[in-house]
Order: sequence, then C-alpha cells, then structure tokens
Amino acid sequence: MSVATPPHIPVLFNQVFELLEPEPGDFVVDCTLGMSGHARELVERIGPTGRLLGFDLDPQHIAEARVTLGGMPLDSLELRQESFSALGGLVESGKVPPVDRLLADLGFASSQMDDHERGLSFSHDGPLDMRLGPDVGPSAADLVNTLDEQELAGLIHRFGEERRARPIARAIIHARSQQPIQTTGQLADLVRQVFGLRPGQPMFTRRGRIDPATRTFMALRIAVNQELEHLDRLLRDMPAIMAPGGRVAIISFHSLEDRPVKQAMRSWSDQGWGRRITRKPVVADERERCENPRSRSAKLRVFAFESAREARCPDRNTMERFGARGGDWIGERPEDPAADPYRPQRKRRR
Repeated sequence: MSVATPPHIPVLFNQVFELLEPEPGDFVVDCTLGMSGHARELVERIGPTGRLLGFDLDPQHIAEARVTLGGMPLDSLELRQESFSALGGLVESGKVPPVDRLLADLGFASSQMDDHERGLSFSHDGPLDMRLGPDVGPSAADLVNTLDEQELAGLIHRFGEERRARPIARAIIHARSQQPIQTTGQLADLVRQVFGLRPGQPMFTRRGRIDPATRTFMALRIAVNQELEHLDRLLRDMPAIMAPGGRVAIISFHSLEDRPVKQAMRSWSDQGWGRRITRKPVVADERERCENPRSRSAKLRVFAFESAREARCPDRNTMERFGARGGDWIGERPEDPAADPYRPQRKRRR
C-alpha cells in the first residue's frame, strides 16, 4: 500500500509503513525524529487516540518537530532531546507504557551533513566537531588531539574498519605535534597523504569511489556520539520495552549497525519471543537509489514481539546475549603488545 508522500522523504518510506503497520490508538516511538518525515506519517496512522514519543539529540530537530507535529490531532505528544537509549529506563520506571510500534532510522539528517559547522563532512572545510547535539561531550577535535596513538588506532580500526588505522594514527600524532588539528580539511588531507595522495588532490582514487578519509571520519563520528553504545543499550532493553504484538523497525546504514540488529533479532526469535518479519534486510529499489543516493546503503529489518512481556527475561548485565558489544567506546588497550589487533600483520611467504 502506498502512503502519502511528505515534503521530506526518508529512506525506505513506503516499506517502513507496510511492515511496521501502525494502527489507530497505538503508542509509537520514533527513536530519531530528524526532519519528522517518519513521525508525520506515524501520527497520521495512529490518529487522534494515539500517542507519540520522539527522541533526537539535536535541539533544532526537536523545535521543528513541535511545529510540524504540534498541530496534528493526537492524544499525547512527547519530544525528548536525548538519546533513544533512555527509552528502557522510561518504560521500566513506568513513566511511559510498553511500546506498540518502534522505529529507529539510524542515519542522520541531510541538514546535519550540509551544515559545515558540524564537521560531519569534508566536502567543505569546517570545525572538526561531529557532535549531533550540544550535550554530547568531547568533539572529534578533542579526541584527535588528546588520545594516544594506540587509542586512536583502536578507535579508527574498530569503528571505521580501516586497515590503515595504525599509520593514520601515527600521522595524526606527528601532525598535531606541529599544530592542533582543528578542521575537517586538515584531517582529510592528513588521511589522504597516508594513502599517497597530495593535499587538495581529488577525493576519488584509483582504488574506488570512496574518499580515503571516509572511514576515519565515520569512526570519529561514531565515537563522538557513542552511536553503537546507544544502539546496544536499546537492543538490550528491547524485549522489556515492547508490548505483546509490538513491532520494531530499524534502518541501518553500515555493517557495524546492521550486524548487532540482525544478531539481536535472531536471538529474540530463537528464544521464542516473536518472529522476524524480514528474514533478509529490505533495501531500496533502483528508482529510490537513483532519486536518493543516501538510500543505497540503507537496510531495514523488522521484528514482531508475540510473547507476553513477563516471558521475556533478558539478562540486563550480559549485553552479548543480544549480539551487543561491551568494552570502552574509544578502544581498549591490549596489555600484551603482541596481541594488539591494530598492529600491521606481515604476510607469510609460501
């Protein structure tokens, strides 16, 4: 079934609502309000007897959502400027009821990417910030200029899956000894030089269409905003959050997000708590990929909780049970240097 198209079109818009199936009177949660594209349609679906709870770290998004959603017929609207990982505590404390429908679009808004002051993109030079909200904590510049070489290598390798994490970290340490690294242009050129490119050389290389700095920037953004930590906490709490018959839809944009989501849903299914609506992730069709390039990496997974909440007794102290990761979010330091996973490995000759 096709739905009305909002001015701002989120990725996989039709597919989300075909699989999530929000109904009149539902209590729904939009974990990432963004430009309110999904939230607007959620309100239309749940009607005047429904309730919506929305999260976003960006105060501008919260303000825009109040304008967009405030005049729509709805029993209750609550917008919170904080991470969606707080939802478990709200349900556990009884401040909000168990959730009927939950949507988490783990991407960030194009308006944030286009704002050069945020430092999320290196297409234009800007401050090396990367914080998605004013209360997030240390900026990317803080991490780049204070972490030691092993911590930087661990961060870039773990969150960026960058094979050259060690030489990139070494180059950062050397460069900052001359002057602090404060802008996106400084960092991007520094990483490109590790790949043998000259400062200012075009971003696309012979190795592919991805700028060599992309993985390092992604790693820093994930670390600054503790994105995987918040996702892990949400997945850990999900069995206690959702009402019987509740559905969860999560859109991820890279393997570090999609992997724990897939593992969590598989675990919930194996324990008899419900079923995976999507055995394989739903992706954008050719038309959407052409009209919205951001959708090319989007993957949608949906799960339906069918058992009673009392039957779902997750061990809240064991995140690994749901496919989540433990450990320090800026990279753990191995005690044995020989066991350092970021140390370059020599290939054996046959």
